[in-house]
Amino acid sequence: MEFLKKHWSNILFALFVAAMLIPQTRTPIVVFVQRTFAIGPSVKKNKAQLQDYDWQVRNSKNESISFTEAQDEVVLLNFWATWCPPCIAEMPSMQKLYDSYGDKVQFYLVTDEEPEKVNQFMEKYNYTLPIYYSEYAPPKLLQSRALPTTFVIGKDGKIHIKETGSARWHGNRVTDLLDELLAE
Repeated sequence: MEFLKKHWSNILFALFVAAMLIPQTRTPIVVFVQRTFAIGPSVKKNKAQLQDYDWQVRNSKNESISFTEAQDEVVLLNFWATWCPPCIAEMPSMQKLYDSYGDKVQFYLVTDEEPEKVNQFMEKYNYTLPIYYSEYAPPKLLQSRALPTTFVIGKDGKIHIKETGSARWHGNRVTDLLDELLAE
């Protein structure tokens, strides 16, 4: 008993390290921390102009869709994966945003994973977000090596948000921006 009183903090630290080394326990811990500390994304002041919409994606029905259909629309484009803890952490707020704006904003959640794995993930958490699979590399301005990376693009092609990492998507900063972009 004396040993436990004297070394309780070391024991807790060792248990935490052990939990972080095991993938089955590490992912939920990282997701919890990411969700807890996620903040809204930053709106860009110097906006890049997307000129090139030439990109093909496949929808969940395996139909080829041209990203040119998103031209002149307000777009939220998210690159993500089911194995990515920050991606998993931001999904509930992304779903809330989609529930509020899915009929007004074009949502593209793009992954390179196998459709079967993605479908299982979506069903497990009851997500209804529109999922797409990239057929080849997106236009240069939309390329990123980090997951998740999310873009909010206005009707004029200006990139108002480019956020890398987990963020809180259903907050005033984003909804105010979307309302403003939709009104243009």
